[in-house]
Amino acid sequence: MIRKKSEQLFSEALKYIPGGVNSPVRAFRAVGGNPFFVSRAEGARLFDVDGNEYIDYVGTWGPAILGHSNPIIKKAIYDATENGTSFGMPNPFEVRMAKLICENVPSVEKVRMCNSGTEACMSAIRLARGFTKREKIIKFDGCYHGHADSLLVKAGSGALTFGNPDSAGVPSSFTEHTIVLPFNDKDAVSAAFNANPGRIAGIILEPVPGNAGVYLPEPGYLEFLRMITQENGALLIFDEVMTGFRLSFGGAQQRFGIKPDISCFGKIIGGGLPVGAFGGRAEIMDCLAPVGPVYQAGTLSGNPLAMAAGIAALEQLQNGKAYDRLEELGKALEDGMKSVVKSLKIDAQFNRCGSMFCCYFTSKPVKNLSDAMTSDRSQFAKFFNGLLDEGIFIAPSQFESGFISTAHTFKDIEKTIAVAEKVLKTII
Repeated sequence: MIRKKSEQLFSEALKYIPGGVNSPVRAFRAVGGNPFFVSRAEGARLFDVDGNEYIDYVGTWGPAILGHSNPIIKKAIYDATENGTSFGMPNPFEVRMAKLICENVPSVEKVRMCNSGTEACMSAIRLARGFTKREKIIKFDGCYHGHADSLLVKAGSGALTFGNPDSAGVPSSFTEHTIVLPFNDKDAVSAAFNANPGRIAGIILEPVPGNAGVYLPEPGYLEFLRMITQENGALLIFDEVMTGFRLSFGGAQQRFGIKPDISCFGKIIGGGLPVGAFGGRAEIMDCLAPVGPVYQAGTLSGNPLAMAAGIAALEQLQNGKAYDRLEELGKALEDGMKSVVKSLKIDAQFNRCGSMFCCYFTSKPVKNLSDAMTSDRSQFAKFFNGLLDEGIFIAPSQFESGFISTAHTFKDIEKTIAVAEKVLKTII
């Protein structure tokens, strides 16, 4: 494909924007080459500034569950702008959004809106610490909860060591209360609680990690986390920024039948506009200012445009039919990809949960970050670029989830499988 205009824009962007992008993964550093620039998006398609068309499995990194340029969402945003873009005061949309979340997410009795998933997770951890009056937090390797300082951590040298900063500019003292453990390892969690009696405020995790590719909790693992936190007076925090309203209308917690104490949301609840939220049991949420001592605020929290867009998205998803379609599309893609991998005798794993998926080039089943790291990233880069040249766009990183939308068709899935087979034959 010719991407001359994109190349020119990227050259210009490099002069004014660090790395030429406003979020690192967009730079295509993990797969080589330069990013294309999008001029418009519609349904399951992206169109770049050079006129190239792509079947899109990135979906704005998750929010576009109904496809791009959804007419109902666009109308809701347009109608909302007639009355202004921001008020700095309560507006009726906030109440409708809060009611939708509380009535449909099993664990949430009260919810606070904010502006991003990072902000939601950061605030949820502060709330957990304030409610329990404890300092330490357990997180898991491979689970990303935004770029707040205390969460940008990598594992220590053993299961009981505290995390070390994973970014320049983060003092080690900011992460000394964060314990980093391998996902799907019950023994490591038990050991951490035994080593820190009465000091752990909570566990935060993506119930289905989608920031190291996609891998699933093993049977009984989420139930174990629920049990051990309750036994130790700690809180269980589900980061459902990605999985919320995607794996089911009630999120991963409804899909797996687990009730966390606090849940974090983003992406889909903004209908494509910037948004975040966190909610949980009323007694916990009432620790927030102005009722309680835990401070959290935001000038644009509950912004009327984001709320209107999010409500329009959620109301279209509410009857559940969308999830049946997403499951059918996801299964078709999974079955087709696994068939191709088997017929070509490739060492690859295709993981899927609902409309989230990832392909790893490894012979080892992927259940945690350590397994994911065995994937052949050079082979993934060839796979990515081969698909892109044929008009199929997946995430430009081995360690990101793919997303299916209701705007995708079975013909899109069939084409994707056929193109994948063609590309794989050239790189094995």
